[in-house]
Amino acid sequence: MVYKVLLVKYAEIGIKGKNRYVFEDALCDRIAEKLEKVAEGFEVVREQGRIKISCPDVYDFDETIAQLKTVFGIWEICPAVVIEDASWDSLVKGVGDYVEERYGDRKMTFKVEARRSDKSYPMTSPVIASEMGGCMLDRFPNLSVDVHKPEMLLYVEIRNMAYAYSESIKGLGGMPLGANGRAMLLLSGGIDSPVAGYMVAKRGIVIDAVYFHAPPYTSERAKQKVVDLAKLISVYTGPIRLHVVNFTDIQLAIIDKCPREELTIIMRRYMMRIAEIFAEKCKCQALITGESIGQVASQTPQSLLCTNAVCKLPVYRPVIAFDKQDIVDIAEKINTYETSIEPYEDCCTIFVAKHPVTKPYLNIIEHSEKKLNDVIDELMQKAIDTVEIIEVN
Repeated sequence: MVYKVLLVKYAEIGIKGKNRYVFEDALCDRIAEKLEKVAEGFEVVREQGRIKISCPDVYDFDETIAQLKTVFGIWEICPAVVIEDASWDSLVKGVGDYVEERYGDRKMTFKVEARRSDKSYPMTSPVIASEMGGCMLDRFPNLSVDVHKPEMLLYVEIRNMAYAYSESIKGLGGMPLGANGRAMLLLSGGIDSPVAGYMVAKRGIVIDAVYFHAPPYTSERAKQKVVDLAKLISVYTGPIRLHVVNFTDIQLAIIDKCPREELTIIMRRYMMRIAEIFAEKCKCQALITGESIGQVASQTPQSLLCTNAVCKLPVYRPVIAFDKQDIVDIAEKINTYETSIEPYEDCCTIFVAKHPVTKPYLNIIEHSEKKLNDVIDELMQKAIDTVEIIEVN
C-alpha cells in the first residue's frame, strides 16, 4: 500500500502540562530534519495527542520508517489511510476498503478500537468500535472476532477527518532532542561511553564530545575509531562537535611527578577539568561519562568521589549501575559494539598503572597533585589552545 499519512504517537510528552507544545514542536522539528534526507514534500504538523506526517506522492516508505526509528520522542509510527468524509457510510466503506487492500481474503481474527477526538461526532468511541466490528464481519466472512489476542488490531480515529490503520511500528521513546539542554560527553574508544551518550540524548539532551588523544602512544587509527563512534551515535544524537585534546604532555608530567598507583585517578581528574572548560564554552549544563560502579579501579565509589571533587557541573553517569552485558546489549542495538572492540587503545589503557589504587583518599590525591604546580597550568593551557574540533554528522 502507498500511505499518504503517518501518525506518530508519543508517550511521556503526553503527560506534560501547559508547556507540552514545546516538546511537540521540538519533536516536529526533529522529524522534519530526518525526513529531509528521504524526499521533499513531507509536511509535519501537531494534532491533538498526535503528530501527523503528510507524505509526498513519491517517497521511499522503508527509508522513511528507518529515519523515524532514529528519532527520540517517537513511541509508535502508524501508517494510516485517510477518510476525508467521516460520515458513517463513508467511514465504513473507507475502513473496509483499507482492510481489503491490506489483507485481502486472509483468514484472521480481529478487534476494532476507536478514538473520537472530535466530540461533535454523533457516536461515542465504544459505539464506533462495536458497530464498525459488526460491519467488518458482514463484509468479510474470513474475519472473526477475538478481543483478547487478535491477529489484526484495527484502529479508527475520528478527528477533523478519519484515519484507519492496523500497524504500529515501535519507535525509540524518550524525549525529543533539544528539549532538555546540552551536555559534554567524555568519549573514549570503549564500549561504555557511546552508550552513555546515546542514553542521555534519549532524554532530550543535545550532545557535544571530548576525546583525549595521546600521540605517539596512541595511533591516528585510535583517534579515527573515536570519530567513527561519534558518527554512529550521531545517527541518534544529531551532529556532534568532537573536541580532540592532545593529552600526552599532561600524562607524562603525571607519570614523572606523581605516585604511579595514583596515575589513573589524577589523569581522570585533569580530564574532567578540561572537559568542563569545553563544556562551559559550548554552553553545556553537565558532563557525561560511561562509568559503571566497580568496573575498573577508577570507577570504585572512592575513585568516583575523588573524580567528582574537581567538577562544578553535574556529571551524568547513565550506566552507573549496569552490568557489562547490559551495556553491551545497548551497544549492539545502536551499532557501536563492533567498532568499540576494535583493537586500538586509548590513552587511559596505554598509561594504566600495574597496581592502581582502588580506594583513594581525596586529601592524598590533592597532595600528590601539588607536585604538578610548576608545570600543570601551562600544560593545560597548551592542551586547550591546540584542541582539534571535528564536526561529526
